[in-house]
Amino acid sequence: MAEVQRVFTVDGKPFFSIGGQARNSSGYSAAEAETAFQAVKLLHGNTLEIPVYWEQVEPEEGRFDFSSVGELLSSARRHGVKLVLLWFATWKNGDMDYAPAWVKTDSARFKRVMAPTGVPLWVLSSHCEATWEADHRAFVALCQYLKEHDAEGSVIALQIENEPGILGSDRDYGPEAQATFERSVPRNLVAALRAREKSPVAAIWREAGAREEGSWPELFGDAAGEIMTAWSIATYIDRLAEAGKAILDIPMYLNVWLGEIGWRIAGQDYPSGGAVGKVLDVYKAVAPHIDLIAPDIYIADAKGYEATCARYARDDNPLFVPESAPWGSNAWLMFRALADYDAIGYHIFGVESVIAEDGSVRPEARMMVDSFRCVAAAIPLLLAYQGTGRIHAVVQEEGLGGMTLDLDGYIGLVEFGEGPMRWAAKDWRHPPSRAPRPVAESPQRARGLIVQADRHTFYLVGADYRLHLRPKVAPEVARDAAYSNPPIMHSLSPYISVDEGHLDADGAFHIDRRRNGDETNHGTWVEPDTGVVRIVMCP
Repeated sequence: MAEVQRVFTVDGKPFFSIGGQARNSSGYSAAEAETAFQAVKLLHGNTLEIPVYWEQVEPEEGRFDFSSVGELLSSARRHGVKLVLLWFATWKNGDMDYAPAWVKTDSARFKRVMAPTGVPLWVLSSHCEATWEADHRAFVALCQYLKEHDAEGSVIALQIENEPGILGSDRDYGPEAQATFERSVPRNLVAALRAREKSPVAAIWREAGAREEGSWPELFGDAAGEIMTAWSIATYIDRLAEAGKAILDIPMYLNVWLGEIGWRIAGQDYPSGGAVGKVLDVYKAVAPHIDLIAPDIYIADAKGYEATCARYARDDNPLFVPESAPWGSNAWLMFRALADYDAIGYHIFGVESVIAEDGSVRPEARMMVDSFRCVAAAIPLLLAYQGTGRIHAVVQEEGLGGMTLDLDGYIGLVEFGEGPMRWAAKDWRHPPSRAPRPVAESPQRARGLIVQADRHTFYLVGADYRLHLRPKVAPEVARDAAYSNPPIMHSLSPYISVDEGHLDADGAFHIDRRRNGDETNHGTWVEPDTGVVRIVMCP
């Protein structure tokens, strides 16, 4: 059993954040923000992530206007959702797009990153103290505003910057940065790398000779530019978090533009200095005030998706997904993050994309919305059983017709779709499809969660699958014809009850519909509108 670090809380209790992130322009008008709030509700979410722009709240140096933030707080209370505010300031996707005009136009004071050729980039330098001081004043002003105006606790976390790093160069080649590059690497970083033998950045250090002292290129060779940039940005952001938390003690995190893509060239395929897997341990070593580092996952293939989850789900870093694709395989791969990697929250980007002009769910977003509906119903189960090994993901990968689960005292057989019995009954709400539906041609994917609360109690959420349970017995019993070949209309193991219901905030199950009878033949099935299905087996 692994203890799950619950970073988010509401009223002193663990909170599982689920919902969406508004598109990057959604904070500019109340109407756009309203659409984002409505979309979160349509998604069955409980949290909206939405930006606060430095240029919007400090249009003139020293003059702050947080009226847009006040509107977000009011809307959050009206809609009954929580907020994660995204501070777009020094960095937004590896550049300076949301810095105020008075910062952008004063490159002598607010220094730019210099490329190797001496060309200034559209990126503010993390080595410029004047930039940090200006960002710091604005960020602590935001924290002070929230402390004074958010007594209800609508804001559960702050994201500091957005996908920070440098696009266009591996590091800053300006004079201040160059001086740092030639100075000795901080001892605390070297000590941290020595303590993490399996760290990718420690492997780079060892390959360069594992020197205890020396400049960045002496200790890290060709990777020195990216590693120094990671250290500089991590230190910059950690100082902001420390100052912010002195005023407003809520979780603060940063997000990552993943680097394990394309050519994997820092500054070209991803912002150099961001907390990609290669330098993640640099951030963990020098940014103690950052509560978590969260990957933005837009990876469609199962192996790449799981590798990303594994990279960021660590003992010192719970997995949180602040951005993910609002379409495609994310609708089913998300269950892997929840079950296998104990994700403590999950969001899609561009949440407005789920809502049609008439307020209904867009057809192309239906599968994603249904998946979120299932997760929302299972939140008490996630809070109770993540880390115990009792949560199992149901994910229909390409060409897969079913899966087997090794459970406590039982073997579980999961059949996707209607299973081999195309005429198998569900109920009057879900008439069977008698026509064969090959997996490769199916517009749907079986997906969901199976939670074994105790030896004989199971909870199911999801869509388009059936679960059969068979007790683990001695070989001679398993060979008995009466056991191994039961009548076609009966289960492989008797149950006490199969119920549709819902869980309250305390995790208690309330029965909405008893399913015992014909509807339990051919396995226990789930669909998004059946809520949580509970099976109690007969010992």
